[in-house]
Amino acid sequence: MQQGRARCQLAALLLGLMGLLTGGSEFQHHRYEDMVGALFAVHSECPYITRIYSIGRSVEGRHLYVLEFSDNPGIHEALEPEFKYVGNMHGNEVLGRELLIRFSQFLCEEYRAGNHRIMRLIHDTRIHILPSMNPDGYEVAARQGPEFNGYLVGRGNFREIDLNRNFPDLNALMYYYEKTKGRNHHLPLPDNWEQQVEPETLAIIKWMQNYNFVLSANLHGGAVVANYPFDKSRDPRFRGRTTYSATADDKIFRKLARTYSYAHGWMHKGWNCGDFFDEGITNGASWYSLSKGMQDFNYLYTNCFEITLELSCDKFPPAAALPREWLANREALVSYLEEVHHGIKGMVYDENNNPITNVEISVAGVNHDVTSGVDGDYFRLLLPGTYKVTASSSGYIPSTSTVTVGPAEATQLNFYLKRAPKQQNLKGKLHKKNLSSPKAPLKLGPR
Repeated sequence: MQQGRARCQLAALLLGLMGLLTGGSEFQHHRYEDMVGALFAVHSECPYITRIYSIGRSVEGRHLYVLEFSDNPGIHEALEPEFKYVGNMHGNEVLGRELLIRFSQFLCEEYRAGNHRIMRLIHDTRIHILPSMNPDGYEVAARQGPEFNGYLVGRGNFREIDLNRNFPDLNALMYYYEKTKGRNHHLPLPDNWEQQVEPETLAIIKWMQNYNFVLSANLHGGAVVANYPFDKSRDPRFRGRTTYSATADDKIFRKLARTYSYAHGWMHKGWNCGDFFDEGITNGASWYSLSKGMQDFNYLYTNCFEITLELSCDKFPPAAALPREWLANREALVSYLEEVHHGIKGMVYDENNNPITNVEISVAGVNHDVTSGVDGDYFRLLLPGTYKVTASSSGYIPSTSTVTVGPAEATQLNFYLKRAPKQQNLKGKLHKKNLSSPKAPLKLGPR
């Protein structure tokens, strides 16, 4: 009896210590109403640096709420990058959902406490947090609970559609363009694409169209590894696990994945959940080929670089495991977010100092361009080194500069474009028209 009482007292002491280490917040699983309440509670605590907005509704009509952190919520500030975290894409993979709720509370708490690192992040970054992309699937999984949750129960949305197999397949088009020297960025969507995707997927794509995201991570469960593009094999006949499909930014993606893995409590050790991933990272197609996934779509349709984070062997861990998981991921969530401030950034102006939108920013030797946003600002993630960078747009003379990127904050490089003579402008339009190419034909795992 005394030994049992001593064990109980020790357990209570450990839980109390864990509470102090994690900021004193109660760890629990949040059903939809609880999650919404938690987000609005953060907004109430930090009203001047947060905003809550909905990007759409699920099949069953639940709002897909986003909590934004910024020193000017609701406003894009030129040269301030946009970042997003997305959780709970698969409804029964719940750790990401709970981590993002707790991360939101953490940002608010640390900002109010005067944590300079967090204050700087919020002042210099516009952070968007979507804890649950699939609230309908979550409710199905939560009704079973952690003890009885099946591997697939609640994975899909209300219609049992896997949302990470539901985006337009731009990989097939990209691989076709690689052979024909077509576009390498912002690939066109297929006809009637809106009728081909689920409401949750549609909401995410519209979200991407409305915000010029630079960096993102998508939080999953079922393994412990940082997964980076491409997810889909270049060989359509291949359905195995041994083909590596690199993007033009493969070195950057590997660095981004390592940033999270090495800041995580144990991901970098490699041996997790019965699998081994060197350094705790993997190329998606090298693991297994996946079509119509969200991270590849981000890279091929927008300026955003996204990786997929598999964060727990148990898809629906018990509430008692959440404090340990939070401590394992807290620093990694912050460190990865800070990566948005590396590489180069700048403004693109015309001869009258008016910002120019949709200017292509290309880097010699890297076959993937980004474009300037509506305010004329651009962001290009790059590893340290010296690069030749060109800004070009229809109707303007291209401008090229050489820039050296260091390991710290992004180097600012502005461009000033001059109007092209009418004859040259006409040739540019004809050349762009001729570049148009015909449309290419287009393991149920954790991702």
